Amino acid sequence: MKKLINDPADVVDDALRGMAAAHPELRIDAEHRVVFRGDAPVAGKVGLVSGGGSGHEPLHGGFVGLGMLDAACAGEVFTSPVPDQMVAATQGVDAGAGVLHIVKNYTGDVMNFEMAAELVAAESGTEVVAVVTDDDVAVQDSLYTAGRRGVGVTVLVEKLAGAAAEEGRPLAEVAEVARRVNGQGRSMGMALTSCTVPSAGKPTFDLPAGEMELGVGIHGEPGRRRVPVAPAQEVAEMLLEPVLADLDFTGGDGVLAFVNGMGGTPLLELYVVYAEVQAVLAKAGVTVARSLVGSYMTSLEMAGCSVTLLKVDDELIRLWDAPVRTPALRWGV
Repeated sequence: MKKLINDPADVVDDALRGMAAAHPELRIDAEHRVVFRGDAPVAGKVGLVSGGGSGHEPLHGGFVGLGMLDAACAGEVFTSPVPDQMVAATQGVDAGAGVLHIVKNYTGDVMNFEMAAELVAAESGTEVVAVVTDDDVAVQDSLYTAGRRGVGVTVLVEKLAGAAAEEGRPLAEVAEVARRVNGQGRSMGMALTSCTVPSAGKPTFDLPAGEMELGVGIHGEPGRRRVPVAPAQEVAEMLLEPVLADLDFTGGDGVLAFVNGMGGTPLLELYVVYAEVQAVLAKAGVTVARSLVGSYMTSLEMAGCSVTLLKVDDELIRLWDAPVRTPALRWGV
């Protein structure tokens, strides 16, 4: 195992220490492993909280700031945060307008966020609403989920619901935006290599040379099938075929096309994939209104990518274009 770490047991704490040093505009609660906006709680604003296992950076801590999340909880690598962390995050962003939990559909995350919401409601009466993302078309159930996994659309929910909250909208409206984005988004991923969890010291799964995994999860969960490594053009077609079959993306105001790197794929290659994605969409009669290309929801050093499509309208485009200032996503400010 070759990694730029100290002790594998300290990797999350060490990373949060580095994040605090690199981003003084944020506030890090080291005890609870929570990343806060420096100005949280923001008076009159709905608080947005997300979180999950570490190893998916910049998700979620890299999306804390103006226009996105108010707080993010960091669990151990590929392991859900515990309810105490979520309680601390929720209480820390509560400004009287309620709190939205954005939860990826993994069993531990869903259970612990539910428990935290119940604890906060019992202690303070704070209204907490949860929206669970489940956009992965690869498999119906996996090692970590009942139902579809929450993947790339989570980034888009955090941005679009975050913009709605920044406008001062009430909790019910912010949650409705989050649900609409999840319902109108679909994703599919693939892997060229496995990744190595620091505490394990060996690859999560075996992927022989010359093969790639279609539909792999962000924790290395198995996907639909293994096939020979193929050119980017064919990879784009294989990823988009089940996405386009699952939801009609034609007509309307087009889509937001998101090509995401899994952590070990150069941006050069992601742009190659994006060019092929746009060509496939054009052939399918799908108009691209906005795009996002880069490694925003990773799986440690896994080589591979995912493609997310989101049906957009005038409102979602406006919310996407709204100012955002976080460590990993920044425009308009």
